[in-house]
Order: sequence, then structure tokens, then C-alpha cells
Amino acid sequence: DKAPLSKSLLLVPSAISILLTLLFQHYQKFFAYNLQAVKEDFQIWRLVCGRTICLDLKDTFCSSLLIYNFRIFERRYGSRKFSSFLLGTWMLSALFDLLLVEITQYIFGITINSLPSGFLGPVFALFVPFYSSIPRVQVTQVLGHFSITNKSLVYILGLQLLTSGSYIWILALSGLISGICYNSSILKVHQILCVPRWVAKIFSWTLEPVFSSAEPTNEVRVGMGATVDIQRQQRMELLDRQIMMSQVAQMRRQRQQQGGMINWNRLFPPLRHRHNANYQDHPSEQGIPPPTEVSEEQVARLMEMGFSRGDALEALRASNNDLNVATNFLLQH
Repeated sequence: DKAPLSKSLLLVPSAISILLTLLFQHYQKFFAYNLQAVKEDFQIWRLVCGRTICLDLKDTFCSSLLIYNFRIFERRYGSRKFSSFLLGTWMLSALFDLLLVEITQYIFGITINSLPSGFLGPVFALFVPFYSSIPRVQVTQVLGHFSITNKSLVYILGLQLLTSGSYIWILALSGLISGICYNSSILKVHQILCVPRWVAKIFSWTLEPVFSSAEPTNEVRVGMGATVDIQRQQRMELLDRQIMMSQVAQMRRQRQQQGGMINWNRLFPPLRHRHNANYQDHPSEQGIPPPTEVSEEQVARLMEMGFSRGDALEALRASNNDLNVATNFLLQH
């Protein structure tokens, strides 16, 4: 739900990879990531075909599971920003692939003619925002010393993908570097390598209805995950949603009785301490919190997801300009 691009990346490349492996093996040569053919024969099209479809089913399976786990970023940022991240890191990783191959040959004398095929560069690049923006929640401990968190399974899948081929570490390293470059506010890569608004609208009109899913109903049973960790995460999400819904319902009742807008700041009492430890939680004589400046760029990102400007402003002020927290709340309500 709310992740049509992730769903398309799960279905289309996986289906093509399975067909090439089982039925059309003689066409696999057109999807090989052959760097020698790119440099010597100028077959530039291999930078597109060879970096889109996996020819190894193990890579297809692991990358599909990782894309499924990384769908949270499309829900947070919106399909346009998420597709811009994938496009930018896909283009940057192609450059870093060639540079790393040349560096490896120059330092170690190892000639690398081809690399594993597939949409692997952007998948490894997604580990950068996953590490920096997804909170780490401890689930249990093994042998009393090793912590198992909600992120452990994703890292294990990444390690499995990393060890599936001999030179896949080059793709992993180039993906991580491209993810860091795209997220860097100094280089401003995200302002250059982005999907134009008109292109995003065309795809939203044509492909989004095909891959979009209906919103889950309230009658869906909880705790039906494939593992205990998924079941526990489902229960935690449901409990958090119920608490937030009860708070919103209470504030709406007060708004109907008193009039005016919802006081969003009361829904997020601890958030201002997150970025300002010197702030003292003592209301002023008028009971009005100090004003918070809101970034127009963040307001525009929330409006691109379909939220109104008023809700976006109030959510960003309440969350002290924390875009992730504001987006999560608006998506749930």
C-alpha cells in the first residue's frame, strides 16, 4: 500500500529474470553487465540492460526482499522523491563501477571484464538512508550479549547478497558511495539528478493505477506474519496506530467544543527535546510554545504526497521540522 514503484520493482524485474533463466536462456547475453564490451566496443546499452535484470536467481530473491523492506522510504518520501533517489544512485553507481574496476586493475593488477547483473547499485544505496533514518529497536538478545533488532534481518539479507558473487563487492561499494553522495547536502546531487515533475505525473497517470494496491481494511487479522519478528512488529505498529488515533479523536472533540485547529504540539510533547536539549519544558504565561520556522522545501515535499498545506505546516511545526515524524503521522491519519 502507498508504494506502487516498489511493487513494480518487485514484480517486473523478478518476472523477467525468471523467464530468462528458465525459458529464454539464449537471450541472457543481452543482459550481461560486460564492461569490456562497454569500453572497447562502445556498447553503452549494456549499462542499461546489464544493470536492470538479475541473471542469478539468488540475487533476484535477495534484492527483491530488500526492495520489499525498503518500501518504507517510498511511503515516507513519496514516489517521486523515491524514484529520484533510485535514478540518481543508479546513474552514479554506473560511474563508480567503472572507476572502481580501473582502480582495482591499477593497484592489484586484476582485470575485471564483467560484473554481476541486476538492479543492485540502488539496492545497496538504500542502506544509507536505512542506517541513518530508521530507528533501531532491540527485539531480543542472543547469548546475553548480541542484540537482535528490527534491522538485523535487513542487514543479514544485505550480507547474503554481498557474498553471492566474486565481484559483487564492487557493486556494493559503488552503491554505498552513490547513496552517500545523493544524501549529501554539500554536493547537491539530489537537485541535479531528479525525476521532473511532469514525468512523475505521466507515470502516476499511466503506471500507478496498474501497480497500486488497495488500502488494508481494519478487519485484517494481526499477527499473521511469517516470522515471530514480523508478528511482533505488526502488533507494535497496530498499538502505536491505536494510541495516535485515540489522541487525534480526543483533540477533534476538543476542537468541536472550543473551535479552532487541532493543537498538534500536544500530540508530540517530547519531540522538541530531540533537537534542542537546552529547551526547558515550562510554558510561558500565555501557554504558547516558541514559534518554529518551517522549511518550504519540506512543506512542498509533503504537499507532493497529497497533504494540504495547513496540515503540512502544523505537522512540521509540531515535530520541530522532523520530516520523517511528520510524514509518518500524516500517513497514519
